[in-house]
Amino acid sequence: QVQLVESGGGLVQPGGSLRLSCAASGPSFTGIRNYDVGWFRQAPGKEREFVGAIRRQGTGGRIVYSDAVKDRFRISKDNAKNAVYLQMDSLKPEDTGIYYCAADQRLILSSLSLGEQYDYWGQGTQVTVSS
Repeated sequence: QVQLVESGGGLVQPGGSLRLSCAASGPSFTGIRNYDVGWFRQAPGKEREFVGAIRRQGTGGRIVYSDAVKDRFRISKDNAKNAVYLQMDSLKPEDTGIYYCAADQRLILSSLSLGEQYDYWGQGTQVTVSS
């Protein structure tokens, strides 16, 4: 099993920034470098939405983003800390929601945006953008 724990959410004014963290661990965990890690979010009353993902080692480490966030959010990874980060800048009220990280070891590029393809999920962290 692999456990994922998100942190860093909170209340921020429009135009502000937050950095979310996703820490991975577990008895079967083999190191974050071996996992594709995605970020998803879900706003109240809406379906879960893909935010972005970073690919595992050996696949080029490519990072992809949704069109809604690609110029404002940035994903990074720290292999030594087994953590993935989501830096969110120029936040808008429509970015409000629960943010989840997810991980899997076997995704192909075209599956990164598909939440149902990920084996492991965190519990989520709330992000609220409001004045």
